[in-house]
Amino acid sequence: MFICICNAIREKDLRATARCHGGDAEALYGRLGCQPQCRQCLDDAEDVIADERACVAA
Repeated sequence: MFICICNAIREKDLRATARCHGGDAEALYGRLGCQPQCRQCLDDAEDVIADERACVAA
């Protein structure tokens, strides 16, 4: 599933990046070589990041 249509960021890629790196959605987008464009995806991206980090911590 795509999290960010503007940058074609897939959920699996965002989850993998969240496992390896700290920071918020904007920081992780930077790790993926892009930055938010329309910014409509950031809330969903933050939810995915929080979910992934909670799974790793458990």
